Amino acid sequence: MKPESRNDQPARVLRFRARRAAPAPRGSIAAPHDDLPVDDLGKYAGGGDDDYRHRMRMNVLAAVVLALLIGGGVWLVDTMAQWRKNQDCLLAGRRTCVPVHVLPQPR
Repeated sequence: MKPESRNDQPARVLRFRARRAAPAPRGSIAAPHDDLPVDDLGKYAGGGDDDYRHRMRMNVLAAVVLALLIGGGVWLVDTMAQWRKNQDCLLAGRRTCVPVHVLPQPR
């Protein structure tokens, strides 16, 4: 006799009912538009008061700061990788790990 697995059982479909709005508490006066989150969206609409030049300056400033942060991060990672490479070379016992630039002596 073979034991039944979960895949051998027939599929069951669960029916979900839509939720209904909770009734208003007794004794409260319901406003006609209680279901709206905001009375009037007109107060959030942008007026013609937009300063385009200021916004563009701030966008350029943000782009410059972002470029400086990315450039600094790349420089920092590159410097740390070079230090690690030099340290690995020194720990391996080699002597010519870091090139030393010596100016030629005039005779």
